[in-house]
Amino acid sequence: MAVLKILIVDDEVLERKALTKIINSSTPDVAVIGEAPNGRKAIEMAQEHKPDIIFMDIKMPGIDGVQAVKEIKKLEPGIRFIMVSAFNTFEYAKEVMQQGVKEYILKPSSKKDILASLGRVADEIIQERKQKEEQQNLKKNLDRAVSIAQKEWVSSLLVNQVQDITFEEWSQLLGVEITYGYIMLISLASQNSDLSREEKQERYLWLKEELKSISKKHEAVVGPMTDMQTAVLFLGQKATEKANFKTNAVAIIENLNSLYQKRFQSELRIGIGLPYNRANELNKSYQESVKALHELLKVPFRKYLFGDKQGSAENAGDAGILEAEKRLLDALREGDASQVLFDFDSFVKKLTGKETDRSFIKKSFEEMFILISRMLHELGINYERTPSIDEGDNMMTVIDTGKSHLMSVVHHVQVWRNNQAKGMLHKAKEYIENHYGDSLTLEFVAEYVGLSPYYFSKLFKDRFGMTFIDYLTEIRIKQAKTALLDQEKSLKEICYSIGYKDPNYFSRVFRKQTGLSPSEFRKTAAVTAEN
Repeated sequence: MAVLKILIVDDEVLERKALTKIINSSTPDVAVIGEAPNGRKAIEMAQEHKPDIIFMDIKMPGIDGVQAVKEIKKLEPGIRFIMVSAFNTFEYAKEVMQQGVKEYILKPSSKKDILASLGRVADEIIQERKQKEEQQNLKKNLDRAVSIAQKEWVSSLLVNQVQDITFEEWSQLLGVEITYGYIMLISLASQNSDLSREEKQERYLWLKEELKSISKKHEAVVGPMTDMQTAVLFLGQKATEKANFKTNAVAIIENLNSLYQKRFQSELRIGIGLPYNRANELNKSYQESVKALHELLKVPFRKYLFGDKQGSAENAGDAGILEAEKRLLDALREGDASQVLFDFDSFVKKLTGKETDRSFIKKSFEEMFILISRMLHELGINYERTPSIDEGDNMMTVIDTGKSHLMSVVHHVQVWRNNQAKGMLHKAKEYIENHYGDSLTLEFVAEYVGLSPYYFSKLFKDRFGMTFIDYLTEIRIKQAKTALLDQEKSLKEICYSIGYKDPNYFSRVFRKQTGLSPSEFRKTAAVTAEN
């Protein structure tokens, strides 16, 4: 049990010393942590030390004990008081009783009376702490049980096995009316991302915590994480909000993605299913979110897509339009002018062939311009000009505006690829060669050279014919071979010096690269040197 802290307040130094001696010698569970000669000093020390109990003299010059109690109660309401006075008057007792003070002892007090009063207050504090701790443990266990139950329920609805719980029952459990629900499938990173188990768990727990504060209009129930993807069930409270669920969903996504990018220097990709009024229909929403995320992952710059009842990506039209848009962005990134023109024509044909609504087509062009702007930003190309489309523009004007913009973008990409990109990649390669012994990640090196992880990875492989991980591994194994020639160095020492944390993993990677274990390589090298 924690020691209770006591503050003694009295304008008479002998009274303070006597009380301190009695209390400190009485029990190991209490200790005097300070003495104050007046009310003003008592207020300062109460704020600084936050004692559990204060022995407060009533009659003191300046701020008296009653005034001091009132001020301290405002600042630290949890502190208990034992009033000490040479005046046995009802008015004094009445004033401090109004402040919640229960103990009142007279000067001179016997040791027995002092300790009895202290014991009653201490027992009250200890009992309160026990009750609070029990309540906290109970709440913690209840929250954990509810969390497990919710996770299991989400898992059940994903495989379409939810038959035994309704929105009415969820309303009773959560204490709010639930009228509809929908699923977001959130990808926290690529399945093959080089993250440790602890890092993956950290991101998952972060998501659960942030959703509590972000999704104010919904109850968010987070399911288990599989291959860095997590299904989140959003339960809506007002039927009138269902029609605007996309607006609310986008607000949640943009807020969440902004926080995630700041914390992990990475972005979420999210597929969203449609809302349903019955719990046993939520599997449909999940299937829609799965298909939407599948389509989304084909396009590098989109952060989220809504699914429709047929499972296609509603925001991008059908799969043909989405694929044409992806090819167009890829051609722009490569700086291939002829391919850009070809893919732009294909995009326009598919878009106008499916849609006749002029406002929708204009909106699709504006969205494409935004995607291009994001792509340029990710590449590190400073190109701020984005064309505007007026309401009165006819279709040919819109198409010509788009084509002109694309040609201007291609030119800037070509200049960038011929100059800056080469320099950035060689800068990255040089950094890897000088820091192979550190815990390097693709994201860190990409940030170092000012490229997005996605494009850094793509450009690195295009330029050097191997992935970032393969190149880093090649450098580390090369250094390991050199280090193994020194018989004085242990395998563990070599492992750590080249950037690996696990000697067993280092041995597996070394064998995969060379066909020999580190020990076998060292023996072979030693025999070769002797001959």
